[in-house]
Amino acid sequence: MNLKQIAEFVKIEHTLFSLPFVLIGYLIAVEEFNQGYGIDLIYILIAAVGARGLAMTLNRIIDRDIDAANPRTQGRHLASGTMSMQTAWILTAVFLLMLLVSAGLLNEVALMMAWLPVLTFVVYPYMKRFTWLCHFWLGLCLGLAPAGAWVAIAADTHGWAAITDASLWAPTIFAISLGVALWIAAFDINYARMDVESDREQGIHSFPSKFGERATTRTTIQLSLLWFACFAFSDPIESIYFLAASGLMAVANIYVVLKKDSFSDFQTTLFRVSMLTGWVLLASLIVGFAVEVPT
Repeated sequence: MNLKQIAEFVKIEHTLFSLPFVLIGYLIAVEEFNQGYGIDLIYILIAAVGARGLAMTLNRIIDRDIDAANPRTQGRHLASGTMSMQTAWILTAVFLLMLLVSAGLLNEVALMMAWLPVLTFVVYPYMKRFTWLCHFWLGLCLGLAPAGAWVAIAADTHGWAAITDASLWAPTIFAISLGVALWIAAFDINYARMDVESDREQGIHSFPSKFGERATTRTTIQLSLLWFACFAFSDPIESIYFLAASGLMAVANIYVVLKKDSFSDFQTTLFRVSMLTGWVLLASLIVGFAVEVPT
């Protein structure tokens, strides 16, 4: 199996969802604790890639039978038999090793807390078998991205207090992580629109299959307003840039969902706008730190 096939297997492009928020968590911690920019960024990026790859390989392994029964996903590597289970498990071990080694190179707290994302990744594929809340669990998985990067830097200064002392993380990074979780949940319930008939036939629980189109659209708008509120409340540098970017991307996401029938490929448009959201927020944060213009 070559690198192109591995990239297709783990959907490497989906890393574009979590990566900007990893960088946002890192930047906030560096600025907050005056750590300076150094090699820790490399370790954090390796850990992020490892975590993302681990999450996807576990999802593909656990969901292979479900994928095989769904016309949209039956061509996936494990479902179609183009990849062996042995290869999939080897990739899983490699990504897990990337996560653990890089976390260990950061600090003890990062290494000792690596079990948390691993646990959420293992649980997620099973959630859809029992509850439509699986979309929010996926949100939790990605919401750990900025929190993990922040803790990796904060723990260098504060040790375990980076986790146990709520006064350190509650005002800013918690709100951002919650915002990411709600943002991904909003995206995922719309992504699940593609599989409504298959989900109902297989007894898979998803928000659209249980509540229908109108409820999915209405809930997307509500979740989008909530994640905007989280980002606005976090206001990491009290800058108009991050606030304006949050509002702009909330409007863009809501617009795409409301006008879904006018797009020739709604899912592709939604993917691009959702992916762009994190990068716009990251850019606004960088600009805010650079000019330091208070509101």
